[in-house]
Amino acid sequence: MTGRGADIALDTLDTQRPAEVVVLDDARVGDDPVREPHRHDYHELIWLREGCGEHLVDGDRHAVVPGAITVVGRGQVHQFLGASGMHGAILRFRDELVSGGAQRVAAGWLLTGAPGRTIAVPPGEQDRLESLLLTLGAELRRPADVYSADLQGNLIATVLLWLERWYDGARSERGDADDAGVGLQRRFAALLEDDFRRHHDATHYADALGVPRAALSRTLVQLTGRTTKDLVLDRVMLEAARLLRFTDRTIGEVSYAVGFTDQLYFSRAFKRHFGVAPMGYREAARGR
Repeated sequence: MTGRGADIALDTLDTQRPAEVVVLDDARVGDDPVREPHRHDYHELIWLREGCGEHLVDGDRHAVVPGAITVVGRGQVHQFLGASGMHGAILRFRDELVSGGAQRVAAGWLLTGAPGRTIAVPPGEQDRLESLLLTLGAELRRPADVYSADLQGNLIATVLLWLERWYDGARSERGDADDAGVGLQRRFAALLEDDFRRHHDATHYADALGVPRAALSRTLVQLTGRTTKDLVLDRVMLEAARLLRFTDRTIGEVSYAVGFTDQLYFSRAFKRHFGVAPMGYREAARGR
């Protein structure tokens, strides 16, 4: 589904299907006019076993290489320039499927990382990865029941945790120079998970991490394209969206749960963030 956001086309997922798996079977890009740059409101993982291609992520040119997954995070601007002989799969999912428990370890930093990050998949793990993606695709296509959200979330979490394992393994072998920045980002992500309900101010996170506020924000912008304040607000609103979608709490209860004392102020902030009021979001997410 495609909408318009300012002057950049916005790609969205169906509100009743917060994830999808698209199998690539000798897929090509470039025979027809290339699609204009578009922004994602979901995360996208592009797995390529065979083939090659080239795309732009936030204006930077990246190769799409076989044996690897490319991460295109929510909010990043993407454009495929051309590709041929692509065999693999694309996994797209919204934030609300990645919540709680072990899932947050991967989602907190990897998905908001450097644009177009490519992670090599070890040859011995490629069959397992494809099998899991096919299993997830089948789960997403079946009629929803009380187990669906947890199953989908845990399958996606497994993919993300594998990615984190492979990324860390390759990075330790290379001795990447960005270790300090990545480490700070991960510490911030872990702290944010613990404190976002109580602290919405950027100063709290800088003080707790023992770094100047400007230095923290500068590092996060370099790695994620988002300031400290932006990332805190994103996490707060993500939690509000999850509660609206998956619980029957009132708007006031949701507001209080994510750290707002004024329900009206929360509703206005939510609408600014998502473009729709909390009740409208709930009704759309539940297919009403």
